[in-house]
Amino acid sequence: MTTKFVSVGSLKKGSYVVIDGVASKVVAIQVSRPGKHGHAKVRLSGVGLLDDKKRVIVMPGHDKIDVPIVDKRPAQVLNVQGDKANVMDSENYQTFDLKIPEELKDDVVAGATVVYWTIMDDKVMKQVRGN
Repeated sequence: MTTKFVSVGSLKKGSYVVIDGVASKVVAIQVSRPGKHGHAKVRLSGVGLLDDKKRVIVMPGHDKIDVPIVDKRPAQVLNVQGDKANVMDSENYQTFDLKIPEELKDDVVAGATVVYWTIMDDKVMKQVRGN
């Protein structure tokens, strides 16, 4: 798992964070005032990067939380079979299969260049670049 520890108080809207073991994008942050003897609490709302489910976590503002390291790489499509594409990484020439997202089905053809993200050992196709 490729993650790093970051203070919850330093996160902003649009940051990536691991909530309940799932890589998510922060969509809302609420910070409560500290009480007489306590610490400020942070309420993070995130949407899963892979499954689009909403998750919420509440924790003290000085605590640390896992942040996934998202690796964005280009790849060339070798062939397409159904909803899977066999692609070759443009940097290390490794070949593997990626699931084609519904919104990219028309644009993914053999020879096209795509951008895929590696998020916590999962590879996801995110974009098709114009050739």
